[in-house]
Amino acid sequence: MAIWLDSADTEAVREAWLSGRIVGVTTNPAILATTGRPPLDVIVDLARSCGGTVFYQLTAETPAARRAEAERALDLAPNVGLKIPCTWENLALVSLFAKRRTVGVTAIFSASQAALAAQAGAACVLPYVNRSTRLLGDGPALVRQMRGVLEGTTTRIVAASVKTPEEAVETLLAGAHDLTLPPAVLKAMARHELSEAAIEEFARVG
Repeated sequence: MAIWLDSADTEAVREAWLSGRIVGVTTNPAILATTGRPPLDVIVDLARSCGGTVFYQLTAETPAARRAEAERALDLAPNVGLKIPCTWENLALVSLFAKRRTVGVTAIFSASQAALAAQAGAACVLPYVNRSTRLLGDGPALVRQMRGVLEGTTTRIVAASVKTPEEAVETLLAGAHDLTLPPAVLKAMARHELSEAAIEEFARVG
């Protein structure tokens, strides 16, 4: 299992990377927009703050424009990877760029899409767990289906849109290989009221 940080906060990324808590960074257009800076400038800073893959998500309107956008992103740093939304046209881009860098397929809502992503050479698929629960009824069930389809392939399930520690655990039990978490959820996973009580008790004894 590996944990990615879903963030455009360079300080949070640097701290998590140096402490060994994460293997890389995922971003999306909404996250990058919160910085108020040009997205590619943010990606450069994130790539400098993290030795693992930093995912940039393609957003251009046409396949040709998305291919050009991908080339610009990959030129930024050797550890920049691509998140590519799952469409018929985009699967060709997955196949093209997976030969060069780490590519993940995002905006993915079915096991059939996961199968095509794996065939195209995607290193991972990133299902939206919480959003799938809200829209489809059961996000972890979708992860379970994807895991069944992806058995025997090298494509990993990096579960995204995870809102609580409990949802993170449920998603892992459903078969997710990895998680991508916002900083607040990552920190919340380390806390438990009984742990804090035990620490206080030990301090009193000491």
